[in-house]
Amino acid sequence: MNTVPAIDGRDALLIVDVQNDFLPGGALAVAQGARIIPAINRLQDLPFGRIVATQDWHPRGHVSFMTDGAPAPDRWPEHCVAATWGAAIADTLAQEHVGLVLRKGMQPGIDSYSAFRDNDGHDSGLSPWLVACGIRRVFVCGIALEYCVRASALDAAAAGFDTFMLDDACAAINDDRRDVHRMLRDGGIGIITARDLMEGNEAS
Repeated sequence: MNTVPAIDGRDALLIVDVQNDFLPGGALAVAQGARIIPAINRLQDLPFGRIVATQDWHPRGHVSFMTDGAPAPDRWPEHCVAATWGAAIADTLAQEHVGLVLRKGMQPGIDSYSAFRDNDGHDSGLSPWLVACGIRRVFVCGIALEYCVRASALDAAAAGFDTFMLDDACAAINDDRRDVHRMLRDGGIGIITARDLMEGNEAS
């Protein structure tokens, strides 16, 4: 069981891909996506030093899109096309405390699950920016747990940040989270809940 950390200015909240296309009614909807938004909004009232939101922002014809309608590894229905409704951050997500919106997957031939690097390993610049801001810990939430949340959390830990995944503020494709939890723990990531984090910090 992880101890609930006291949040301060050395902590960052990373909100992954809370976009229309990943919510019910979108092109690549995660069924529980809308349910995590109230928790993420409440988290933003904690005294994080930085709050970052990521945004898939794909050109048309992106490498991640299915071209023949057949499922394949790392191929998805067309989604989050740049400057469309589907790519927009959800209106219901509070954004007044978001200090950085990091767009990813912008190169036609390279996808990017992680906020920290694309799938070919090119650095996004997020890690040095967080270091320059004095950040030591990263708390990750958003959509979808098995893909962009997992990749971002693992890369945050690999970059040297103490990293926590906020389980009840992450939407998953699969209801059985045991495998991804095991992978995250093996990567040195703490798994806690947004509810416990908020309650623990209210009491401190």
